[in-house]
Amino acid sequence: MHSPVHGGRAFRHAVTLSAVAAATACGSPSHTAQDALADAAGSQDAGVVGESQDGGQASDTATSGPIIDGGAADVDAVFTDAANSNGDAEPRDAAPGVQGAGTFHGVNWADIRDNYVNGLLQLSGLDASADTNSTVHAKAEQILAQFRAKVGANAIRIPINEPTVSSPWWNAYKAVIDTATADGMKVVVAYWAYHNGKPDIETAFQSMWQTVVSEYTSNDLVYFDIHNEPYGFGTSWSDEAARWLAYFPGVPRGRVVVAGTGYDDDVAAVGGDARFAGCLLELHIYGFWHTTWTTTKQWTDSMTSALGGYASRTIVGEWGDTMNTGINYDVDAADGNNQISYVASVSDYMHSAGMGSCYWPGLRDGDGYSMTTLKTSGTTLTLSIVNQSGLDRLHWAWNL
Repeated sequence: MHSPVHGGRAFRHAVTLSAVAAATACGSPSHTAQDALADAAGSQDAGVVGESQDGGQASDTATSGPIIDGGAADVDAVFTDAANSNGDAEPRDAAPGVQGAGTFHGVNWADIRDNYVNGLLQLSGLDASADTNSTVHAKAEQILAQFRAKVGANAIRIPINEPTVSSPWWNAYKAVIDTATADGMKVVVAYWAYHNGKPDIETAFQSMWQTVVSEYTSNDLVYFDIHNEPYGFGTSWSDEAARWLAYFPGVPRGRVVVAGTGYDDDVAAVGGDARFAGCLLELHIYGFWHTTWTTTKQWTDSMTSALGGYASRTIVGEWGDTMNTGINYDVDAADGNNQISYVASVSDYMHSAGMGSCYWPGLRDGDGYSMTTLKTSGTTLTLSIVNQSGLDRLHWAWNL
């Protein structure tokens, strides 16, 4: 595990972890445990500094959370005890089968157009007009190996939609899933509605999922994320998610991911719904949602409220911030800057609560939040880390 190198910050994290351990000794993180996190994070107010979704950089004169030593070079060492049937140096999960929310060290692999596409999805590096199952497999093998070795990921989250799954492209596209699981990685398969926050046709949505479920129910490394950011349903989202469970009663509950309401921004309602007992939950949180927030307390309080005591069942399916402007997230003080306070607080919270997450994005061409950039030379695909301090923070969130 990486740890802060500054004594003061190390002490703050030790206090936080002790408080959480004491408060959660009898089960999943309670409100008391989250209060301990909030208290440890501090409450100093600061001036308003904002940033935009498209990656505009706020001033970084105010600084952030713990400096985390190590980085990409340490990843293989962290995973040396993991099972690896290929006998190489790449990380693998130590145990097969259904795994809990906290085990997800994931990244989103996304379409260059974002995943809200009314047509065939093609993850960055893939070509829906030319790639076959074998070429997708070859590309995925390279990219996924670098997600593991350079980022430290053991999971990916990828999109599906009705056109992709119902077309001949599906036979090639699913090679991403097959390649990842063959290499021991978990795959979160998530539905994206291209507009309005809900499917246009419920029967087409059900048919799409029937294809995916029929193919992958027997594969314990595939997880079914019913609907990304189902804002179009409003308060009826829980009923829609329950319908999905009724459509597919044979899917193990531990491999079903139920989004929080709205933009996946609140899991309290679905977490407390007995119909979703045993299911994983999903939270999204972004700094650009609240550009006037510049203190760790604001972000910590927001996480506490959004989780509603269900942290142990929740994957943070999307979180991330600007990586391509040189901003340094490995700095000491967290208050005073929207981006840095957000990244520091959210990563600290996940670290202390033992939560899993999927960073947005691990790879998306042209996205300033992307943790890696892709360079193609012939058939060779090479990923490079964009911001080491951002990766350090991701490792901290994952308890690596």
